[in-house]
Amino acid sequence: MASVLGTSTSTATTAILASTPFSSRSSKSAIFSYFPSSGQCQGRKFYGGIRLPVKGRSQFRVAISNVATEISSAQEKAQKLAEDSQRPVYPFPAIVGQDEMKLCLLLNVIDPKIGGVMIMGDRGTGKSTTVRSLVDLLPEIKVISGDPFNSDPDDQEVMSAEVRDKLRNGDQLPVSLTKINMVDLPLGATEDRVCGTIDIEKALTEGVKAFEPGLLAKANRGILYVDEVNLLDDHLVDVLLDSAASGWNTVEREGISISHPARFILIGSGNPEEGELRPQLLDRFGMHAQVGTVRDAELRVKIVEERARFDRNPKEFRESYKAEQEKLQDQITSARSGLSSVTIDRDLRVKISKVCAELNVDGLRGDIVTNRAARALAALKGRDKVTPEDIATVIPNCLRHRLRKDPLESIDSGLLVVEKFYEVFG
Repeated sequence: MASVLGTSTSTATTAILASTPFSSRSSKSAIFSYFPSSGQCQGRKFYGGIRLPVKGRSQFRVAISNVATEISSAQEKAQKLAEDSQRPVYPFPAIVGQDEMKLCLLLNVIDPKIGGVMIMGDRGTGKSTTVRSLVDLLPEIKVISGDPFNSDPDDQEVMSAEVRDKLRNGDQLPVSLTKINMVDLPLGATEDRVCGTIDIEKALTEGVKAFEPGLLAKANRGILYVDEVNLLDDHLVDVLLDSAASGWNTVEREGISISHPARFILIGSGNPEEGELRPQLLDRFGMHAQVGTVRDAELRVKIVEERARFDRNPKEFRESYKAEQEKLQDQITSARSGLSSVTIDRDLRVKISKVCAELNVDGLRGDIVTNRAARALAALKGRDKVTPEDIATVIPNCLRHRLRKDPLESIDSGLLVVEKFYEVFG
């Protein structure tokens, strides 16, 4: 132990340190500290880690604090270069058909509090292509520069503990604009890669216990996309449920407890023939979109021709849709800025709740999501008031996956919701 600390300590002192376990406290304070009653020490101070003595004295001081690894300017440049050189994405306006899926995705970008969207349908219907094409439409947000959790400078609910501490101390933090991030969660990802872990190698070589952020940290204030979500391992489903419920991710590793904000739009896609989704996770998705195979021969030919054009020359194909892409971007930006001014009459709210009650929807999540989705749709259409037509458009996607009581039952197509809607709304 003395060699790890880099100091020659007495046998008794070494025994005390070796037998004292690191105890876990909140992420705002030091995990463990040891202060002798007298004497001073000289040592190196590591940012966010351990202060260790380097000269041989019997007095020493150890302090460990929970902080995140910062992103250097070199890393930011490398990230920017990687974004510029990434493979081209199929343009969102070029996707033919699948209007229900596209609308659900756009509404979640306008109002992330809707809670994401679950896309289920046949294989080869463009589910993954559509979701990934959303990257070009994502607006910019303000973040604290160098913060790995994309902390919001104006909202303490989505700030990391370290950023909040710096603000309380009166530090001036640089703010920058960055695009909303989309993070892919692979099916084979480990729990440490998803949640983050403690960099033990750095602790042994440099004397620093540093937290290495995972995918949930990267997805904060962004989009977390899980392809084939119905095949996801149960332990990862539990992690997603916990983070989606609380908006925070807590990592307990090697005697250290670290919490950071993890508020993301959860988007999942899958084929129902390959397995069903757990009801607990299904309820966490704000909306549900069903995708079917296009049956019109002319439309199928158009899709094949468009895809062939993209494969031949992606850059030229994307350029041909640039005007439509920019128009849709402006529409989304305008809808996001005008969302707060959109109102919905009380009698419409009462009717929405009546539909949910008569359909025996458990909880109030269906009521809340329907109200939010209707307001987002009105904002997308440039209006400041919700109409019954807006509600009729979104309510099947908000409620049909919440009607299931038996895990063996299949998800309703939405006809039951539509029938109840017209019965209540007249």
